[in-house]
Amino acid sequence: MELTLLLNATYEPLRVVNWQKAITLLWQGKVEVLEVYDREIHGVSISFKLPAVMRLLKMVRIREVHRSVKFSRINIFTRDGFKCQYCRRKFRTEDLTFDHVVPIAKRGTKTWENIVTACWACNNRKSGRTPDEAGMHLMKKPVKPRWHPVVTITIGIRNTPESWRDYLYWNMELESDIPGS
Repeated sequence: MELTLLLNATYEPLRVVNWQKAITLLWQGKVEVLEVYDREIHGVSISFKLPAVMRLLKMVRIREVHRSVKFSRINIFTRDGFKCQYCRRKFRTEDLTFDHVVPIAKRGTKTWENIVTACWACNNRKSGRTPDEAGMHLMKKPVKPRWHPVVTITIGIRNTPESWRDYLYWNMELESDIPGS
C-alpha cells in the first residue's frame, strides 16, 4: 500500500508513515489531510481516500540529535555532489565509493573531515597513500555538512509520489524528470 508523508504543523517534512499509522493519526484527530491518493479505504460503514500528505495540528519539537546529518555513505556522496573528489567527474551511486584521505593504516579516522567521495579508478590509484603521496589533489577540503535535514527519504525522486513534491525540499535540479529537457 501507499505511504503517507507526515508534516509538522509548520509544513516541514517529519517522516514517512505507513497507511495504518496515517489512519490512526487521522482518527485520533492529530492531523489534517492535505493530499490524497486515488485509492480508497473501505470499512463496514465508511470509505475515504487514502491520505498522501498529512500535517500535524500541533507542533512537534525535534531533538537536535535528530537534526544533525547522519554519517553515512549516501550523505557523503550527497555532500560531495556525487563527484569524485580527485578527478572531479560526476558518477552514479553504484560507480562511487568513499576514500579515507588519511588512510586508516596511517591513523586516519572515520569522520566527515577524513572521508571523501571517490570513483573506483581514483580510489585504486590512491590506494593506501595520502593524496600528496599519490600525487593527487582534493577538489575541496572535506567538512561536516551544515544542512540539517529534518527527514531523509531514500525512495528516489522518480519514485516519489507527485502529491509529495510540493512539500519536500530538493537539493537537486528536477530537469531530469521533465520530459523534453
